[in-house]
Amino acid sequence: MQEDRIIAGGREADDEAQKDPSSPKKQTPRLCGSNYPLSIIFVVVNEFCERFSYYGMKAVLTLYFTNFLYWDDNLSTAIYHAFSGLAYFTPVMGALIADSWLGKFKTIISLSIVYVVGHVVKSIGAIPTVGDQKAHVVLSMFGLFLIALGTGGIKPCVAAFGGDQFNEEQARERRRFFSFFYLSINAGSLLSTIITPLLRADVQCFGKDCYALAFGVPAALMVIALVVFISGSGMYKKLPPKGNILVEVSQCVGFSIANRWRYRASNYPKREHWLDWAAEKYPKQLIKEIKMVSRVLLLYLPLPMFWALFDQQGSRWTLQATRMNANFGGFIIQPDQMQTINAILIVIFIPIFDVGIYPLIGKCKINLTPLKRMTVGMVLAALAFVAAAVVEIEVQRTVVPEPTAKENYVQFLNLADKNVQIALQGHGSFPVTMAPFQDPDNYIKLQVDSQSQLFSFNLTYENVTTTCSQSFNISNVYSILLYKEDRQLHCKLLEDAKSKPQKGQATMRIINTHSEDVNVVLGNANFGTVSKNYGSSLYKVMERGQYTGMCKVGAMEYDVDVGLIDFGAAYTIIMSMMPEEGSMSIWKFEDIKANVLHIGWQVPQYVLMSAGEVMFSITGVEFSYSQAPLNMKAVLQSGWLLTVAFGNIIVIIVAKAAYMEQWAEFILFACLLFAVAIIFSIMAYFYTYVDSEELNDKDEDKEEHIPPPPYENISLSTVDKQTKM
Repeated sequence: MQEDRIIAGGREADDEAQKDPSSPKKQTPRLCGSNYPLSIIFVVVNEFCERFSYYGMKAVLTLYFTNFLYWDDNLSTAIYHAFSGLAYFTPVMGALIADSWLGKFKTIISLSIVYVVGHVVKSIGAIPTVGDQKAHVVLSMFGLFLIALGTGGIKPCVAAFGGDQFNEEQARERRRFFSFFYLSINAGSLLSTIITPLLRADVQCFGKDCYALAFGVPAALMVIALVVFISGSGMYKKLPPKGNILVEVSQCVGFSIANRWRYRASNYPKREHWLDWAAEKYPKQLIKEIKMVSRVLLLYLPLPMFWALFDQQGSRWTLQATRMNANFGGFIIQPDQMQTINAILIVIFIPIFDVGIYPLIGKCKINLTPLKRMTVGMVLAALAFVAAAVVEIEVQRTVVPEPTAKENYVQFLNLADKNVQIALQGHGSFPVTMAPFQDPDNYIKLQVDSQSQLFSFNLTYENVTTTCSQSFNISNVYSILLYKEDRQLHCKLLEDAKSKPQKGQATMRIINTHSEDVNVVLGNANFGTVSKNYGSSLYKVMERGQYTGMCKVGAMEYDVDVGLIDFGAAYTIIMSMMPEEGSMSIWKFEDIKANVLHIGWQVPQYVLMSAGEVMFSITGVEFSYSQAPLNMKAVLQSGWLLTVAFGNIIVIIVAKAAYMEQWAEFILFACLLFAVAIIFSIMAYFYTYVDSEELNDKDEDKEEHIPPPPYENISLSTVDKQTKM
């Protein structure tokens, strides 16, 4: 959430410079008799609700893609980062509209309406009964597009509009306002990342996670934000649009490039800097300011790589959390709630770094300049991804490897009353002894030479050997049920789940050993009728929890308790009647082991990333602010936001192009950021810090413009010849 701090601080002095001192001062109501205008309350509440709306929706977005739209992890990651990138391209559009056309107030109102419509469309698209899968995708993408336009468009306006409410002599109050404004940003994001995942997981809509409600509440908060902002209309100080410095800078740069190209072949004297070719039309002061800004923008070129790693907290790291054990002693944390750690750590780390770490480093006579801090921040973010890769490797160790080409896995479930010895014909090293109702520890691997191959097993039960022949298809996982019938041992082949359940869910199937059909309901999961004589249901996806239910056999009903169904496990539940007891007996086997690695192991990577964010993002904003001329801070703000956008584009490219294990992808990102940190440190070494106030010398404006080159004295034929040389 640190990128929002740019808005809280980046435009403050810029707005002061843009205010017309000759305009009449509007007397606005004061807050509780203080020197603060009452209107800022509406701005702060608006920002709180808007940030709740944005981050609340974004917190559950990745799981919505994977669980509701059934996209794979790579596509979900790509769309998530495409949305994030668009949300940081559109602030440039919002700044242009506000400063050149509508003004901040009307821009906020207009784009907030677009924002609300986007949330409503997104919420409707999450209702399962509205249309088919294609309709859900279309509504979701259109809603996200409108949300990106809305949130990005108002981003450069709201904080600056709040700063407009203060007079020139209220500089102290204005600084405190921005502190409260930044607090509202973090409070909104923190609460939303806690609440919306709970709405998604703990409320059921149409028998599934309630994504419609998880998106609907942020939509309601955005409506409240708009209503609150409009309610303060009569108290606001509304400055008219005065033209956009971004447009002027773009025109100056464009003219300089065109002019240089125009005289590329003439004998006109060379100029010290390529921007000096704009001197015929634009004042020297503006050109010097653009030169100063261009030096900082050059330093921005490596920065998108940091944001490429940072924004994966909401995509790849969330997906990683779904494959971990999230049980904290009875309290279950949702995978998408782990993002809350970042907001909490930022609030903790900011005073620790400002009051403790930075002063301590200074006392050690270490000159930790802003660019050095940013480099350290990059290194910490890279280390966070190394930690994420280590966690990912450990997560993968808990996953049963799927059979590769020319492989099969098989396990035996002994439902007889005595031990059974098993041997594969032609393989003397295969002997296995299975005790009754013993959960096998591991599957046995079989090599398959064709698409379908017949295997014969010798089964020895009570000193009597029978043969069980089964045909296995390539790259599948099987269970062979061994059961006694008519005093003989029989076998039955069942195909098992071979992939670990994703998103923290579990799967379960029911096997009925009774001589009559049974109907089974466990919690909200209805398995329907399971056929008699070792019939099997299909695997059913279930959420983690303790499950009890009812088993109906004919006119009789029996209570069933299968106990804990844990994260990421696949279960086989065997039901058998106990006539002498008049009850239903339950055996539970784990076909795929539950998630073992605790989600708490993600905390170190969040700590490293949050510390890196404090050193990189906050320092970067302060550095950019100090190195920019007074009326160029908006230009650098737009440039900084664009680094976030381009960072998300990098993730999209890697997610779609790099087909590799997830841990290897994390290492790839870490190595890329390490390399970028080295490049950035070299660039920083050659950077000379300047005092932006030195460009405010009014005498600069008195310098004469360079006259246009004597182009009229050069004949057309001469120009043509020179151009062709």
